[in-house]
Amino acid sequence: MTDTTAPQRTRKPRGEYAKTSAKRTAILDAALEVFAESGYRSGSLRDVAVRVGMSEAGLLHHFPSKVKLLEAVLDRRDDLSRGMVDVDAPDGAAALRGLVDLARHNASVPGVVELFCILSAEATSPDHPAHEYFSRRYVFTRGMVQTALEKLGRDGRLAEGVDPARAAVAAIALWDGLQVQWLLDRTVVDMSDELRRFFSGFVDMNFETAADQAPVETAESTNATPEPTDATPDPPDE
Repeated sequence: MTDTTAPQRTRKPRGEYAKTSAKRTAILDAALEVFAESGYRSGSLRDVAVRVGMSEAGLLHHFPSKVKLLEAVLDRRDDLSRGMVDVDAPDGAAALRGLVDLARHNASVPGVVELFCILSAEATSPDHPAHEYFSRRYVFTRGMVQTALEKLGRDGRLAEGVDPARAAVAAIALWDGLQVQWLLDRTVVDMSDELRRFFSGFVDMNFETAADQAPVETAESTNATPEPTDATPDPPDE
């Protein structure tokens, strides 16, 4: 039960909360840039603070340690991922379609892709602060893709002989490799398209989103009638 005799805390003005939230967001954006450019080990809190225009002590007021800052950066990234991939949908196609959409979104945030590539490599060391995070992340992602494929298998939409567990491992390995190739040369690799092609090889589903399927408006599709004109076009040059 709540002790009603305890003194109530004075609430901060709403504007102050907004300022604090904006400052934390700016810190996370700067941390993402620093860690992506220098890696977690080499990127310093001072570098992050300088980019935000504040002191290191001021940064530590929001994030008490470098590890806590890293955790917040990773959590922010995961919030976006969870919002795009419906892992609980009864139709396994929804999760796979979400992964393809997420890969398309990642192409718009190269700094995030670079950060995760660097961190996942650094975190193979057991003493890295993100080691447990990436270990759990791979277990979760493998399980999520495997579950989606198993649902499709029960619906008769998975090619015969495909092992969902092994296909999930291959899908994640492909995505990781695509990210590295894309970072090296973005003109020859389309991460979203390659991931979609991979799944399409053994899954019977439509990967297009509602936006992809929206018809392009033309004069014919909108029943538009061109205005009559008296001008007669000149014949093409010979």
